[in-house]
Amino acid sequence: MSIPLLQYSLSTHNHRVNSFEDSGGEEQPRLYTTEKLSSSLEIDEIIWACYRQIFSEHQILSTTRQTFLESQLRFNQITIKDFVKGIIMSSQFRYLNYDVNNNYRCVEMCIQRILGRDVYNEREKLAFSVIIASKGLEVFINILLNSNEYLENFGDSIVPYQRRRIIFQRNKGEIPFNLKIPRLNNSFLAKPFMATLSWSGPVRTFRPQEQKPKAGDPALFLSMLNDIAFI
Repeated sequence: MSIPLLQYSLSTHNHRVNSFEDSGGEEQPRLYTTEKLSSSLEIDEIIWACYRQIFSEHQILSTTRQTFLESQLRFNQITIKDFVKGIIMSSQFRYLNYDVNNNYRCVEMCIQRILGRDVYNEREKLAFSVIIASKGLEVFINILLNSNEYLENFGDSIVPYQRRRIIFQRNKGEIPFNLKIPRLNNSFLAKPFMATLSWSGPVRTFRPQEQKPKAGDPALFLSMLNDIAFI
């Protein structure tokens, strides 16, 4: 018997609130779509935008490219949605993101990059982590790509993007998802963490003002006796 998706409430998040920014400003995301392409250079920009959204910018390497999928997209044999699915189901994405994270972190990262928003709450993170544990990563990815939320915002021909990057005030927004540092890989995690830390400066201690000994305190005479003992 398969485990159904757990129910979770939708908490209010910034991307679900009406925008008050001026239209056409720098805060507005640029839409990359295969509709009405005017030149071959635009398909290159679309492919780059897909890699930048699905992979962190720290992970865009020659080894992460999917040249076969790129060729299919260029000749209109697959949609952007198919291309996104091919990228996120690739062995490179799995090695760099899924294999070195727990299911909770994987859920958070995939929702950010596929649906363009943060997780609603811990309940949503738990619900989808159960799906990954019981049915696998591919089923979880298909649920996101076939959801009404994805289809209504991106459809088959729009590259996913971070839907809202401003919270309340200008220049005080969230960090774009594709600029967040990814989880460290296995080669680093295998090393003892404390062994990598070092501090060459002097070690200073802080004592609150109320804990410092006052005039006439026996602690002052004790420290004086200790100094005399070493003379």
